[in-house]
Amino acid sequence: MRHEQTDPKLPKIKHIKLTVKKYLTFLRTTITIGAEKGDFFITQLSKPGTIVMRKSATFLILFFTLALVFPFTAQSINNSAADSDSTILTTEHKFTPTKNSLSSVRQQIISSYKPVVNYTPVILNRSTKTKRRPVFAAKFSDNSFHKKLSARSAIIIDARTGKEIYSHNPDMPRQPASTIKVLTGLIAMDYLKNNSLIPVSSWAASMPRSKIYLKKGKSYYANDLINAVLLSSANDASVALAENIASSESGFAKMMTRKANELGASKTICKTASGLTAKGQQTTARDLATIFRKAMQHKEFAGRIKLIKTKTSYGKTLRSHNKAMWQISGSMGGKTGYTWAAKQTYVGKFSRNGEEILVAILGSRNMWNDIARLVDFGFSKKQRLQMASREKNNTATPLKKTPLVQSDLIVLNDSKKSAKL
Repeated sequence: MRHEQTDPKLPKIKHIKLTVKKYLTFLRTTITIGAEKGDFFITQLSKPGTIVMRKSATFLILFFTLALVFPFTAQSINNSAADSDSTILTTEHKFTPTKNSLSSVRQQIISSYKPVVNYTPVILNRSTKTKRRPVFAAKFSDNSFHKKLSARSAIIIDARTGKEIYSHNPDMPRQPASTIKVLTGLIAMDYLKNNSLIPVSSWAASMPRSKIYLKKGKSYYANDLINAVLLSSANDASVALAENIASSESGFAKMMTRKANELGASKTICKTASGLTAKGQQTTARDLATIFRKAMQHKEFAGRIKLIKTKTSYGKTLRSHNKAMWQISGSMGGKTGYTWAAKQTYVGKFSRNGEEILVAILGSRNMWNDIARLVDFGFSKKQRLQMASREKNNTATPLKKTPLVQSDLIVLNDSKKSAKL
């Protein structure tokens, strides 16, 4: 607040008298002028057809009288402040905290302050009756999420434990398309060496797309053909490997069915090495996820399936059909498939923030959109379920108190009290 400067040579009483005298002189002059103006107004407005304003001078006198009151009040406050050696500042800021606006926990902490000396630490005793707000898992509506997917069946499982996170129609049998080539690649890696030469029959060379156009009668390294099966989803390479291992594709298909059953996929029946539509051939979303989970534990398989592209020994570039590798965050590898009967199919593994999940779908019409939704939904739901599980365990098993650590105390330095609260 700005203080008016006064002449220190004049006594205070004399200064007040002079000030009063000035105001009275000003008041008399104002009243005289106001009266003259009032008479002038009355004279001019006393003509017929006009309204006579007889109290104009009275309003002027009242206005100036009120104006004289405030300067005296301000002068007395300034004089009082000048007489004392201290200044008092007050504020009523709208964000100033009040006791009523503080939470009950904060009020308990503030009331528990103890007197401190020489900036020693302050020990705040938190009441044992104060309860923490429990963490509940969000209620996920699987039915509403299902409506956002085009896939006829889908499943999300924990990659480490195999526990189901989400599913709809996970046990519905459907044609697998090229996702079944996961079994073809696994068996080939177990039975063949990378430098094994694989001859190509006329049957293998006649397979429809997808293919790498193997030439009849020519031999290729097993390493190249396995990569072609897993990355480029080559039907001709699948049949060539099958015939070399089991002498016929039908015999190899029986080996695939046994392998699937060994891995825990009890509803999977294979009729072809390539996954092309065949009567009696089937799998489920749950079986696909189970097979791929075990396959990713195979180091050689996991190393091959994560490649985006590679070159064969004869210079041909093989590119992965798995767009999730560069479109969806956390993709660790996967296998795509499509036939008219099966529609779009997929199985793959994803990792985010140290967590891993597996996603499998069958009968999709918008595969990449379905996969992106499932992956985001799977990680979000898994995180919330883990938070709820940890909170439940904490409430079930109370913390053990040790003599060295007081878990119910909070220690703050005296210099940080105001900053914390």
